[in-house]
Amino acid sequence: MTNSLAITLENFQQVIIEESKNKLVLLDFWAQQIPESVELRDKLTRALANYSDTILFTTVDCETQGQIAQQFGIQGLPTVILVKDGQPLDGLTGPQTDETINEFLGKYLPKEQDVLLAQANELLAENKVAEAFPVITQAFQLDNERADIKLVLANVYIQTGKITEAEALLKSIKMVDQDSSYQSLMARLELATQAADSPEIQALEQQLESDPDNIELQQKLAAQYSQVNRNDEALTILFLLVQKDGADTASKDLLLDVLKSLPDGDALVSKYRRKLYTLMY
Repeated sequence: MTNSLAITLENFQQVIIEESKNKLVLLDFWAQQIPESVELRDKLTRALANYSDTILFTTVDCETQGQIAQQFGIQGLPTVILVKDGQPLDGLTGPQTDETINEFLGKYLPKEQDVLLAQANELLAENKVAEAFPVITQAFQLDNERADIKLVLANVYIQTGKITEAEALLKSIKMVDQDSSYQSLMARLELATQAADSPEIQALEQQLESDPDNIELQQKLAAQYSQVNRNDEALTILFLLVQKDGADTASKDLLLDVLKSLPDGDALVSKYRRKLYTLMY
């Protein structure tokens, strides 16, 4: 049995008393001569395979550890007892389906969005913003009301240039959740907004107003937009250039470079790849 710890009289004190102070401990009482208990043991092994940080899965072989079963007053198998701080917290008795097991564990295991949120925070700590984007987006799709998820997504939005999306998300944060992290993101949003409209960009925009058909100016402006993460505007310019002249390889290469710079899951990638496909076929 992998992902489980066999409980004996020797390790009982350490695991059941001490370890249960740090995490939940699930004791599964089983015996080889009772197939239902073996089946439940194996189901729990699979169900808890990826949750060792949350629940320590332990097994008690009642054939060899009858004294421990007596201490818990076990009267029949299979029996499962969840322990916290050395005290029984919850339990199951009798054969169980996958559904009843999941329902039982679901009360104590972290939700999928919690796991995704933790993964996104780890990736951001390593400055892997592109990798964090699809992870925190999925967490938000699972729960679009939680402020902690919104704040991390807003952070990713700001770092990937989605200023409008970040602003809308931060506006939805309730007053009670507007903590120091929120205030920090609001300040970063303001800086990002200012950077997105730099003097260089303003100058190029003014030149294009006087010379709107200048391809070089359009490419330069698209490049500037891309550098400050105004990617939708950059891609709009470049796609129009490619649409007008299929032989304009410079604009096409620049457009593909912008797409490559976007994180996985960014809607702009699929949007403009479809547009390019339409042009080609």
